[in-house]
Amino acid sequence: MTAYDVIVLAGGAAKRLGGADKPGVRVGGRALLDRVLAACDGATRTVVVGDRRVTVRPVLWTREVPRGGGPLAALDAGLRLTTADHVLVLSADLPFLGPGTVDALLAAAVQPGGEGALCTGPDGRDQPLVAAYRAEPLRRELALIATEHGSLAGLPLRLLTAELDLARIDAGPDAAFDCDTWDDIAAARARIREHGAVLDEWITSVKNELGIELDVDTGVLLDLARDAAHGVARPAAPLTTFLVGYAAARESAGAGPDEAAAAVAEASRKATALALRWEAEAAEAAKPTRSAEPASEGGDAAGGSTGGAKPGTGREGTGTP
Repeated sequence: MTAYDVIVLAGGAAKRLGGADKPGVRVGGRALLDRVLAACDGATRTVVVGDRRVTVRPVLWTREVPRGGGPLAALDAGLRLTTADHVLVLSADLPFLGPGTVDALLAAAVQPGGEGALCTGPDGRDQPLVAAYRAEPLRRELALIATEHGSLAGLPLRLLTAELDLARIDAGPDAAFDCDTWDDIAAARARIREHGAVLDEWITSVKNELGIELDVDTGVLLDLARDAAHGVARPAAPLTTFLVGYAAARESAGAGPDEAAAAVAEASRKATALALRWEAEAAEAAKPTRSAEPASEGGDAAGGSTGGAKPGTGREGTGTP
């Protein structure tokens, strides 16, 4: 894995949001900034250029000079606090950025002869704030631009990207989706509730909220919940999955994420097998009982045989008729 630092630009004026605190706007219950930070948690050092706030993990804070000086000034301020040879540069308003896009950018950025890689949007436009750069060319070009123009304040990012040899990555329609307007925010909030995404979004949000770094097979847990609900009783589903989590935590105390995930899988297997045994017993009990044998020749009308019942065979365990 390529070592990298990350710079997140979070100090814009958000004019199209009416000056709202855009990095703090929540999508899926999580602040936009926190969603971006979660996607790049493998960074050696994380620098956020913007006003200080509570974040999902520790970061270094700085501000551009002058404040409000634009993206090049902000990038320069963040770069001064980085030390890695490769730098991931992100805006703070990317609700669907994921680790896969980060990995793809870094893989492209380390290719010999290049100076970085950036995403392209669905319309083909470059996204220089969803990008990975080699730090040395980035510093060089920022210094040259500052010398040529006297300052970086107010200058567009294209002055930088036009001078760098960058690979282009098509990361799909979501990775570069940014939230500039309230319509964008509404669209992002609606998208995470779509059928195909809502469970993954919810599980990720819960893990971030609880500080859990654990990847488990959610399909196994859902199958367990289904079997417990069907084979035992509907309330058994959430209670059983809770107990599985508790058992797995106890079994893997002090272990790493891989061991914890394996413990969840094993506890789920045991609980699923138990639920299926309960279901099998219920199915057996629901079968109709055998009808009484037809009366034998010489028997009474009630179906008793000529020999009558065996002594001492009344109610089970009582010895009474």
